[in-house]
Amino acid sequence: MGLANLVPGVSGGTMILALGLYDRFIESVADVARLRWNVKAISFIAILAVGLAVAILGLATPAVWLVREHRWLAYSLFIGMTLGGVPLLWAIVRPLDGAVAVSALVGFAAMAAIAFGLQSTALPQSVPVFVVAGALAASSMILPGVSGSYVLLILGLYDVVVGSVRPSALSADFMGSLGVIVPVGVGAVVGIGLLANGLRWFLHRFERPSHAVLLGLLVGSVLGLWPFQGPAWPDLADEPRLDAVKALVAGASLEEIAAETGVTFDAAEATRLADTFGGRESMELELMALDLDPYRPTVPRILISLATLAFGFVLTLALGGMGKGRKATPAGG
Repeated sequence: MGLANLVPGVSGGTMILALGLYDRFIESVADVARLRWNVKAISFIAILAVGLAVAILGLATPAVWLVREHRWLAYSLFIGMTLGGVPLLWAIVRPLDGAVAVSALVGFAAMAAIAFGLQSTALPQSVPVFVVAGALAASSMILPGVSGSYVLLILGLYDVVVGSVRPSALSADFMGSLGVIVPVGVGAVVGIGLLANGLRWFLHRFERPSHAVLLGLLVGSVLGLWPFQGPAWPDLADEPRLDAVKALVAGASLEEIAAETGVTFDAAEATRLADTFGGRESMELELMALDLDPYRPTVPRILISLATLAFGFVLTLALGGMGKGRKATPAGG
């Protein structure tokens, strides 16, 4: 889950679902949200948190390098790992009937809309908006296929929310940053608690249709992970350079950009970048950085990609098999 959160376009919730631990995850989060403290829920979340921390701290550098330099290989692996969860979910929802088919199509259509249909907007910056944004962003992190940062980008609040937790913002305007962090945090806690308990109710009352929706979400989550694609805007492909371009467009001097981001531009490159990206809002540049263009791969790359995909599929099957039969026990069950 931690490794998935490091890869753009991959959700940590997708990995939990693919590994067959989603019901237990939702059950544990719902129990904690309702202040029903028990050893099973707390120990599960604690172990999950340790795994997240180890993955993020230990694998951040190689994961970022792999995505930046060999995106096709990273995405091939995660497509395989994601699809490896299909047999586990199919075992729960079978046999195929009308309710299962419609539910799976609803989940798949929702992921297709997220992958191809959503357009960014710009919401007013107020406490109620920050609360709602925190609830939506945090809730999305426990849903397969959607990342919280992407939700903030779509809402037009990525810069203000992420910027408020940066050390420079905290030191420059501590109370102003708290005015963003606190309502977003409150919304995140409320959103996760409500969503986890809502999902728990559906998973218990409508087990097969609910898991069919999750199956559709799981399959649909690979729609944006076509491996043979590269950055549409290479100048925005990595975070430091993206920040440098945003500063340049905002009117910062080359010396200020170098001091703030560590990225240096010569006069000719700065002129080219200003001509290309001038007049664009910061949020628009963030979304452009996510744009990918397909390309025609070589035969060896296709074969390696297929082998990597198969490896990821088998890996998830093996890990999911280890957790088979460990679904959380329903309350009162």
